[in-house]
Order: sequence, then C-alpha cells, then structure tokens
Amino acid sequence: MDITQLKGIGTKTAMNLNRLSVYTVEDLVRLYPRDYIVYEEPVFINSLGSSEKMVAAVEATVVASPKIYGGERKSIISVVVKDGNMDTIKCLWYNSLFLKSKLRVGMHYIFRGRIVIKNGEYALEHPDIYTMAAYAEIKNSMSPVYPLTKGLSNKVVTKAVRQAIDEYAVGMEHEFIPDVIMDKYGLLEHNKAMHNIHFPDSMEDYIQARHRIAFEEFFLFVLATMNLKSANERIPNSYIINNDKRTDEFISRLPYTLTNAQLRTWDEIKADMAGKHVTSRLIQGDVGSGKTIIAILALMNTAYAGCQAAMMVPTEVLAKQQFESMTELFYKSGIELKVGLLTGSMTLREKKKVYVQLEKGELDIVVGTHALIQEKVIYKKLALVITDEQHRFGVNQRKMFSDKGENPHIIVMSATPIPRTLAIILYGDLDISIIDELPSDRLPIKNCVVDTSYRTKAYTFISRQIKEGRQCYVICPMVEDSENIEAENVIDYSQKLKEAIPDARIDYLHGRMKASEKNEKMEKFMNGDTDVLVSTTVIEVGVNVPNSTVMMVENSERFGLAQLHQLRGRVGRGRYQSYCIFVTSAKSKQIKQRLEILNKSNDGFRIAEEDLKLRGPGDFFGIRQSGDFDFGIADIYTDAKTLKEASESAKSIADGVINISKEQQSALKNKLDEYTIKCLEKINL
Repeated sequence: MDITQLKGIGTKTAMNLNRLSVYTVEDLVRLYPRDYIVYEEPVFINSLGSSEKMVAAVEATVVASPKIYGGERKSIISVVVKDGNMDTIKCLWYNSLFLKSKLRVGMHYIFRGRIVIKNGEYALEHPDIYTMAAYAEIKNSMSPVYPLTKGLSNKVVTKAVRQAIDEYAVGMEHEFIPDVIMDKYGLLEHNKAMHNIHFPDSMEDYIQARHRIAFEEFFLFVLATMNLKSANERIPNSYIINNDKRTDEFISRLPYTLTNAQLRTWDEIKADMAGKHVTSRLIQGDVGSGKTIIAILALMNTAYAGCQAAMMVPTEVLAKQQFESMTELFYKSGIELKVGLLTGSMTLREKKKVYVQLEKGELDIVVGTHALIQEKVIYKKLALVITDEQHRFGVNQRKMFSDKGENPHIIVMSATPIPRTLAIILYGDLDISIIDELPSDRLPIKNCVVDTSYRTKAYTFISRQIKEGRQCYVICPMVEDSENIEAENVIDYSQKLKEAIPDARIDYLHGRMKASEKNEKMEKFMNGDTDVLVSTTVIEVGVNVPNSTVMMVENSERFGLAQLHQLRGRVGRGRYQSYCIFVTSAKSKQIKQRLEILNKSNDGFRIAEEDLKLRGPGDFFGIRQSGDFDFGIADIYTDAKTLKEASESAKSIADGVINISKEQQSALKNKLDEYTIKCLEKINL
C-alpha cells in the first residue's frame, strides 16, 4: 500500500518520508519511535545535577523579568524561575519572542525541557510551558518521537502511523512464533506489540513491546542465516585457489613481521580457498589490527591463480586510498599485478574503460564501491570478493553473481568489536577468524576522560600538536537526530574553535553535505591541508591518516562505547604518540563508570564485554551501539540476552527439538520466506 493512500500524506510529505526510506504504509509502521516523551512527575531543581536524565520537568515560578538578547531573527529569551525549595534555574528559548507575555513575574508553571550546562550552571533549554491543570492531564503518559527529516513534523508522522494501524491494520498479522517459545520467554502477541511500540500506555507496555519485536527480529535473522549457511556449505568450490610462492616471497619482504593472529587467519583463508566448498569467512579484528594486509594476500593468490578479485569498500575516499596504497605497495615490491579502481563518481568514459578491462580479463584486482556489483560490470573470471561489514554480501548479490555463472569466495572484514559469543550467532552464515593482536610497533593511545572545565587545556594541547605538524579530529554529537541542528552544531563549534586556536586551519564535516563535498573535505584532511577536522560521526571509518594524533569527543556520554572505540581508531595509526580526550558534562556515576572502561583499555573486545556487563535489561533509551546490523529496533549490545534467547529458540526449531503444529510450521515458514526476500539484504548479511 503506497504511503500516499493515507489521509494527509500528499506528494511533498511522501517525498520527505522517502528520505527516511519510507515508501509504503508497511515501511511507515516499521519506522519505530527513536524516543518517547515521558511526562514524569516534576522534580526539584537541586536534583538535576545527580540525574542521568537529559530532560526534566520542574514546577516553578518566574522571579525576574525575561532578558532578551539578539534581534528578531536570532533572539534568545532568558528567564530565572524558582521552585518550592527556593532553588533557581535559568530557562532559555531561541527565536521565541512570542513567549515574552507568558513569562511575567509571579506566573507559576511546569517547565519541561532539556538539561544543559551554560557557563558552568544548569539551565533548561527550550522548555515547554504547561499550566498545572494541563500537565496533570498528561502526567505519566508517553508520546512517540519519530526519526524526522527537514519538512517533516512529529505530529504528521504520529497521525499517519495511528491511521495505518487503527484504520488499515497494517503490521497486524497471524502469530508466527510458536506458542512454546512465546510461553518460555513471556513474549507479547505480535499485533499487540506492534500497537504498543508506537502508542504505549505505560513504560511497562513499552518494555514488553520492545522485547517482543527485538526477539522476533533476532529470531528470524538467525533462522535465515542458518538456512543461508546450510546452502553455502553445499556450494562446490568453482575456483580452487592454491597458495603461490610469490605471495610467500612478498610476505618475507614486508618491512614488518605478521603477528601470530594474522598468520593464523591467513592459514585459515588459504585452507578455505583451496578446499571443496566456496569460502564464506569473516575476518574480525580490532581497529589497526592489520586486516587489510591479509585481504591483500588473498587478492594476490587469487590473481596468481589466473582469476580476478574485487575489494569493495563503503566510500569513494576509502576506495581511492586503498587503490593508491595497494598500487604503491605492489610497485615497491616488484609485483606486476594490474589493479583498477571503480567508483560511482568516475566519468562514464572512465567507467567504460574499466568495464572493458574487467570483461577482457586485463585487470587482476579491482578496488571500488558498490559500483563493482552493478549489472553493467561483467567479469571474465571473478573468484574472490572482499567486502566490509557495511557492505555485507547479501542473498541478492550472491544470486546476481551465480546467475552469471559465478560463485566467488566471500571474505567479510569487520572492525566492530563484537564479543565472540555474539559474533558466532550474528555471523551464523560465516566461518570466523579473529585477529586479536595489534602489531608490536603500534604505540598505545593515551586516553583521558574529563569534564567541560578541561576544554581550554585541551585546546592548548591541540594547538601544541598542530605546531609539531600533527592533525586532530573533534567530534560533536548529533543533536536529537535533526540534520539541521547537527549541521549547526558542527558549524558553530568550528567557529568557536577558530577563535580559540586562530592560527589553525579548521574545517568541518556533517551529514547534510553532498557526497562530493564530504569527499573533498576528507581528502584535504588526508593531504594535510587541514589541521583540525570538526565532524559528526560521518568521518570515514577505515580511512588512514597516520599524521592525525588527537581525537577529542565532545558530549562523549551520548555515544555508545563501541562507537567511541571506533572513533578512537581514527588516531594511533602512525609512528607518533596519539591521544584521545573524552569530554563529558554528565555527573552520573554510571556514565562515568562506563567511560572509565575506555580510559583504561584500548582493547575493543574487552571494552565490548565490559560494556555488556554494565548494561541492564531496561537500558534501552539513548544511543544505539551497533550501526552495522540494521535491525528495526533490536541492538546487539543492549539486547545481548534477547539475542542469545532468540538464537537458542531458532536452533531448537532447526534441530527439531521443539515440536510445533503444522499450522504454526506453515505460519513460520511463510513469515521466514517473506523476511528472507525483504529484509536479509537490508540487514547487511
């Protein structure tokens, strides 16, 4: 059912929803709320410092006339309010001069807004204002907050979702999880969960609905990957790739010695590619563990066997960097293999030239983006595809190659530090190699977790690093998933940084920029033309800038530990000592305890394990830890226990341990078939 069939959704709104990958009413119902407005009991002002909450309601009286700063176009209203304990707090509104008449001295309201720190003091930013009676009506209720984009309001999305569920019963379907599993884990019925995840009456409703949907996402995912693994194990090896002595000679001439973990992984890959069945292997290694050189060895053996090999990476900047570093490495080592580059932004003439070279077999190895697997690309003899976790090789892509008479070996590289217990479940279709050692010449990154009062010292330190010829990153968090605010946040911060370090060449990067602009700015940084890059998390994962030595993360409490560790991996890649500064304004002991894990360790696997131990079953709100598995609502870290339960249930069904009725078997099979076609590709399998 097309999204425009809903009342109130015209062409313009539909186009805005399309930007969120919502094209049908079914897509809309699976656009789950990213948060909820919970209208809780008002708190006293003196409790705000110890609270972990980012939003609070305060019952207070206006005690001074509002102060207005700026002009009509860019104004700030500031007013001081006092609660029943006689404590005061400042409330701030931007571009809201119409509120002035409401904020008369003596007026008594509930102020509900975001808790921020301004000039070392707590303040409420842009609080909503309620009369006592109005707040009493909504107290303890929950309202969904959806992911939005420019031109789309939460009110419009909420109304459309309610219409889809209540009037059209979209997302409602026959129960497909067997009764025995439902009873064992206390799962809510599917249709009730779909309604309650959007419109819960209470926190308990939300928790039960979320648990059910997370369980079913994992359950179907694990069943599908088990089926895929079974199918892969039956695919015969069309391309027997034996080890070549020229690859061994290349290894012996490397300016460093491979670690034991790298050598173990290389042995496993050689055995796979010379074996009876097609290779499907995951190389899991922490940032900087040396996965790329192992990939290059596999590419070389494939080319020396008279076949072609492709290496697919997520961004054009990274593709270009990998291509240049590989060709330089081969040139210095006297390796006469022909390497090509294929990306979306190349001219049609440049692309055609590569297409011809690939079809004729004139290229041994090609590095590129998703352009490598488009229909126009015909390979003479493609035997190996190496990809990373963001482009996991899906059912449809594998079918695309097999339809051309090809079944290449697949190697997936992942830098996500997933605990092994979870990796075995999530990568059920792949054999796993873990590179759990860092090269001995890598200097450990020095870390510190500091509060905002340290910022001036941090700027002085960054300035000193720049004078020594080094480069630095500063990461700002996205604010409330808003593209506009995200961009403004980065631009404003860059301006402040220029004032603090006037001699530095400072540039910024954010999600609203066109791909070409992002590439240009990233290349400037890589070429040393920018000293400090202020960015959101869009900085390229995997891009190698050995000269960058400082990673400063603002509001680090808003990021997951896995994400912070990935960001830290952008430094420490060269011969210089590197540093990571985690800045936090949070006073919560729990948040500080979590950040201390990063402070004390650079081991991504240990960090992931420790993070799991600290997380409770209700730890749902906040930043998603894992962007690599694009589940609708489930998160592999937050829902680790649910993942294990779903995996055990899927295995019990596959092994025939659980007896289920023919009707339930049929319902599950139909759902699994539908899931495999629609969702497996999306979940980066």
